[in-house]
Amino acid sequence: MFKDHPKGLQVLFMTEMWERFSYYGMRAILVLFMTAAVTNGGLGFDSVNANAIYGLYTFGVYALSLPGGWIADRLIGQRQSVLIGGILIALGNFSLAVPGMTTFYLGLLLVILGTGLLKPNVSTIVGDLYPEGGGRRDSGFSIFYMGINVGALLGQLVCSWVGEKIDWHLGFLAAGIGMTLGVIQYLSRQNILGDAGMLKGESSTKEMIVQARKYFMYGIGVTLLIVFAVLFWAQTSANFSIVDFAQNTGYVLLVVAVLYFGGIILFACKDKDERKRVAMIAILFLGAVVFFAGFEQAGTSFNLFARDSTDRVVLGWEVPAGWLQNINPLFIVTLTPAVALLWIKLGDKNPSIPFKFGMGLILLGVGFFVIAWGSSFAEDGSKVSPMWLIVTYFFHTVGELTLSPVGLSSITKLSPQRLVSQMMGTWFLGAALGNLIAGLVAGYMESLAPAMLFGVVAGFVTVFGFLFVALSPWIRKLGGNIN
Repeated sequence: MFKDHPKGLQVLFMTEMWERFSYYGMRAILVLFMTAAVTNGGLGFDSVNANAIYGLYTFGVYALSLPGGWIADRLIGQRQSVLIGGILIALGNFSLAVPGMTTFYLGLLLVILGTGLLKPNVSTIVGDLYPEGGGRRDSGFSIFYMGINVGALLGQLVCSWVGEKIDWHLGFLAAGIGMTLGVIQYLSRQNILGDAGMLKGESSTKEMIVQARKYFMYGIGVTLLIVFAVLFWAQTSANFSIVDFAQNTGYVLLVVAVLYFGGIILFACKDKDERKRVAMIAILFLGAVVFFAGFEQAGTSFNLFARDSTDRVVLGWEVPAGWLQNINPLFIVTLTPAVALLWIKLGDKNPSIPFKFGMGLILLGVGFFVIAWGSSFAEDGSKVSPMWLIVTYFFHTVGELTLSPVGLSSITKLSPQRLVSQMMGTWFLGAALGNLIAGLVAGYMESLAPAMLFGVVAGFVTVFGFLFVALSPWIRKLGGNIN
């Protein structure tokens, strides 16, 4: 698999694999742990607050990718950012493994900060391994992307089983051990990377470790200050509500996005064509927010539905609820080649970017109609077949493959060259806002029957998808000759 590729790709493949092992493994049990009864080792949160915390957590993971990239570019370089990020992620999961509310929130914050440093920069280093660009780089990224899915599969298998069947905190410990293995292999083999990801002036592994240690200690200090400040504020404010905080964060972000796109269109664009293309990116941003608000129900409402309403007994043994989240990465691995081949085969008949966005949203809606139908059979307390979730994940995965890669590609094509990095940042901001909304929407499982909740989401995203399809000729014109 790695033949004809730089040896450094193996290092980054394993680093990303263990990071995704840690992230998806921890994510698979997070809401289940928060909503489990205290007598069963959980936190005893209701689903409203648990899903709001989950939404803020996943929002933070995506949102901090933006400053994480800036810190690497301007201050410490990609190599140090990956190292420090990996250490913070491991420490965050180890903190989650220690019972207590302070260690719980400290752990979440450390994972957020660490992922914000590691995730965008490890991909950048992959690109640095291929200065010539071209098809060899595309092939390298395909192999690297496989590491993401391998890590997700293994993490959800191991951490879900350990967390649900043995002890929640041991599940988080398993995630921390996985990231520690990733850090060890990265640190011991990084000389293979050559100069990739190094800032100008960095000359040795020893020097990098010394600098990383310094910035790491600064980061730990700031993290502790933030945690204790937030805990103090929450405990001294009688009216503090995590749900209200999450909602207000969403409103602020939406206003920021509107002001940002307005400012770029009015002041940063040089001509009419650039303004139209950025306006098209803004429309795609809105589509991405709606898509991820539905798609990211996998870790919240779908996870709770798998636990409470799905028959998971196979040959007398109850499968961990988190294992059902593996359906999505399995479908990604098997369906990606077919979808990629389809776009190539269509050639000049390829649908436009907004049409593909619309189809992705419609497929997402179809999946929600399926799970709404299935959940209607569980309203009397009965448990339904896991096939309802499997079919739902099938439609959601095809929708993801129709929208997500197309969105990333379209931003690189539509953005003015001097604004590509900023515009790519808006995609992550859209994903962050979508994740936050996903957590808030899932909170309604406390007051609405799953069939009603999933049906409402299905109707909304489907109508939004058909609007994209109907308006696709007009939206396409904004992009000029770009398709």
